[in-house]
Amino acid sequence: MAKVDASAEPDGEAREKRLARRGAVTRSDLADAVHRKVGVPRADCAKYVEMVLEEIFERIVAREDVKLSSFGAFLVRAKKERLGRNPKTGAGAKISARLVVTFKPSNILRARINDGE
Repeated sequence: MAKVDASAEPDGEAREKRLARRGAVTRSDLADAVHRKVGVPRADCAKYVEMVLEEIFERIVAREDVKLSSFGAFLVRAKKERLGRNPKTGAGAKISARLVVTFKPSNILRARINDGE
């Protein structure tokens, strides 16, 4: 039985299935894309993707906004305490103050999304 080269380009059919599923893009998908475009070994690409995501994660945890030119910004926002309600029972419930992360796409990303419709 022939050994399959793990770094070889996936066959067209497998790639088409992956694109057709239209699910969430995974870390593995990002690493594969970097591998195809740059040609660096797949394992190294996975490490690079992980390093970038870890840096973004650390900055957000440190309550810093992360702005990626031509892509968008991850913004850390404080929400005040407020009164909410349980939709099933209608009973009031206090929602505590907390931090949330939001994403604001850049105008370039918005334009590319809308041009693709």
